[in-house]
Amino acid sequence: MNAPLRINEALLIADRAFQPFQCVAWAPQDGNGELSLTVIDRTNNNIGRKQIPSSTYTDPEQLERLLEEARAELNQEGYTLESWSMPH
Repeated sequence: MNAPLRINEALLIADRAFQPFQCVAWAPQDGNGELSLTVIDRTNNNIGRKQIPSSTYTDPEQLERLLEEARAELNQEGYTLESWSMPH
């Protein structure tokens, strides 16, 4: 997958990366192209947050690297995520 990702594709990938938790994403209204991702546990507690510039979420390799880092951070904090790999 070398073609640039559209925002909807990036959102679906991010959502799957944090299962069984919920990933909420939004683009701030200032229009700077960033995405904000928040991972929420089963009790609606915020357990992780990332700001993703458009240059990262449109590039599959950069998005994969960022999601892997975020998953590793959650894992270190004791959260168990389902296995995941970047779709190709």
